[in-house]
Amino acid sequence: MKWLGIAAVALLAFILNANWTKGRWQNVAVVFADRVVVSAPVQVVLYGGDRFLAADVEAIRASVTGMDIGTVNLGYLSRAQNVASELNPCHEDNYYTANALLTLAGADRQAVGILERAISCRFWDEMPPFYLGFNQHFFHGNYADAQRNLQLAASRSTIRTTSFTKLAIMIKAESFKNERMALEFLTEEKDKTRDAKLRALLEVRADRIKGLLRLRDAQAIYEARFGKKLENPGQLMENGIIQAFPIDPMKIGYRFKNGEFHLNELAMQ
Repeated sequence: MKWLGIAAVALLAFILNANWTKGRWQNVAVVFADRVVVSAPVQVVLYGGDRFLAADVEAIRASVTGMDIGTVNLGYLSRAQNVASELNPCHEDNYYTANALLTLAGADRQAVGILERAISCRFWDEMPPFYLGFNQHFFHGNYADAQRNLQLAASRSTIRTTSFTKLAIMIKAESFKNERMALEFLTEEKDKTRDAKLRALLEVRADRIKGLLRLRDAQAIYEARFGKKLENPGQLMENGIIQAFPIDPMKIGYRFKNGEFHLNELAMQ
C-alpha cells in the first residue's frame, strides 16, 4: 500500500505538471533538454504542503545547477526561478540571483515577473523596485516606469533615499529631448527639495546642462553670422563668439558630433 500511495502521488504530480506547464515556456530557449522543473502546485504536494520549503529547495537548486562551465542555462534558470517565485515571492535570494544571473546574462525580460512579485510581497524592501527601475531604464528606455519604481525604492529606503531620488530625477530629465525643458525641471526640483545633498547634486547636473546650452547658443550665433554650418568647435573661439569652452562640473565633458553639441556619456562595459 505504501508503494501504491507513492505511485499515486507521482502520477498526480506528472498530470498536474503537464497541465500547468503546457504552453507556458514555449519561447524560452532550453540549453539542456534533461533539465526538468516541476511546477509550483506539484512541489507543494511533494513537500507536504510547505510551499516555503519547496521555494527554498528550488531556489538553491537553480543557483547551484543553473550554471555550467562557461554557460548560464537561461532556459532552465528562468523556469526554475519563476517557479520558486510563485512558491514564495518574498524569497530574497531568489529575486537577487534572478536579477544577477538572468538580467546580466541577457534575459532581463524573464526577471521582470520575479522582481514584480518581490516588490508586492517585500513591501519594506527597496532593492526589488530599484533593480526593476534600473533595468527598465538601461535595457528598455522605459523612462516613466523606471522613474516610478525608483521613486518607490526611495520611499522605502532609510539610507539610500537621496541616491534613488536623484537617479529617478536624472532619468526623467534625460527623457526630455529638449535640454531647456530638462534644465527647467532640474531647477524646479532643486528649488523645492529640502535635502541639502540632493540639492547640491541637482545643481551640478543643472550646471552641466547650462554648459551644453551655452555651446548650442554659440553655435546658433556662428551659423547666423556666417550663413554656414559649424564644422569645428574651435571656430567659435577663433571668431570671438566664446572666450573659453564651458567646463563640465561632472568632468564627463561635451562632444561635437554630426554638427551638433551633445552631453558626453560614460561608457558602461
